[in-house]
Amino acid sequence: MTNPSAQPPRLLDQVRARLRVKHYSLRTEEAYVHWIKRFIHFHDKRHPIDMGGPEVERFLTHLAVDGQVSASTQNVALSALLFLYREVLGVELPWLTDVTRAKKPKRLPVVLSVTEVQALLRAVEGVPGLVLRLLYGSGMRLLEGCRLRVKDIDLARGEILVRDGKGSKDRVTVLPRSLAAPLRSQLERAHALHEADLAVGGGEVWLPDALTRKYPAAACSWMWQYVFPAAGLSRDPRSGVVRRHHIEDQQVQRAMKRAVRTVGLTKPATPHTLRHSFATHLLEGGQDIRTVQALLGHKDVSTTMIYTHVLNRGGLGVLSPLDRAGL
Repeated sequence: MTNPSAQPPRLLDQVRARLRVKHYSLRTEEAYVHWIKRFIHFHDKRHPIDMGGPEVERFLTHLAVDGQVSASTQNVALSALLFLYREVLGVELPWLTDVTRAKKPKRLPVVLSVTEVQALLRAVEGVPGLVLRLLYGSGMRLLEGCRLRVKDIDLARGEILVRDGKGSKDRVTVLPRSLAAPLRSQLERAHALHEADLAVGGGEVWLPDALTRKYPAAACSWMWQYVFPAAGLSRDPRSGVVRRHHIEDQQVQRAMKRAVRTVGLTKPATPHTLRHSFATHLLEGGQDIRTVQALLGHKDVSTTMIYTHVLNRGGLGVLSPLDRAGL
C-alpha cells in the first residue's frame, strides 16, 4: 500500500538524486541545478515537462545574444537541460538546429617562461606553495593536486597516480624528485593531524562511490587520507557528515594571485597556467609529444598539439627581419 498523502519529490530533488546515481561531482550537480533553475525562471516558472525543444532553443539563444555568455558556459547550460529531459523526465529533445551558438574564440594558452615560474614559486610559501610546485612539476590540474591521497603517491618510483581525472580517467604522471623531501614532511604533518583526529573519535575522510559501505574501516585508514588536508572540519553538503576535507582550491588560487602581484607578472597567470607551462617546457626540452599527452591525460594528441603552436610563437620560431637587417 502506498501512502496517498506522500508527495512526489520535487523536480530539482529528482535531478540531484539522478546526478548522484550517475556519480556526477558536486560541482557538476550545482552547475546543472543552477542552469535548470535559470531555464525555468526564463519561461515564467513553467514546468519543463510542458516545454520542449523550442523553449530550450530560445533560452540558449538568449544566453548567447542577450547574456553574451562564452561558448563553454552555453555548452554547460545545454548539457544541464539535456540531462534534465533525458535522464529525469525521460524525454528525448529534437535536434536543436535554431540555437544561436556563442562564438568559441581560438586562443593560445598563457605560458610562463622558466624564469617567470622560478620567480613565481619562490614568492609562495607553505602548503599552497607546495601544491603549486606540484602542479608545475607534474602537470596536474588544481583540483587533482588538492584531492591527492596518500596511497596515490609513490616516492620510491617517483610517480603520482591521478585518480578520477577529467573524463573520469586515471593516469600516471611524474613526481618531481626535488619535491620528495617536502612531500615527506607534508605527509608527516598530515599523519600527525590524522592521528589527532582519530584520538577524538574523528579521522574519517570522504570516499568515492560505495566504498564506505564496502569497506567501513577504509574512511579512517591513513592510506585514504588527503595529502593536503584542510585546517578545519567541514560538513558534507550531501550527507551532512562532519569530516576533514582537502585544502580548498580557492586558497591556492588566492596564493597564486598574490604571488603574481608580488613578482610583477604582466601575464594573466592562474594555477592552470602552470599545467600549460609544464607541457610547453617539456616539449622545449625535447620530450616526445605522445609522452606529454599521456602525462597530461589528453584523450587526443590534437589537444596536446596546441603547445607546439606556443613553441613556434614570436621570436621562438621566427627571426625578425629587423634583426636580420642589423638595425
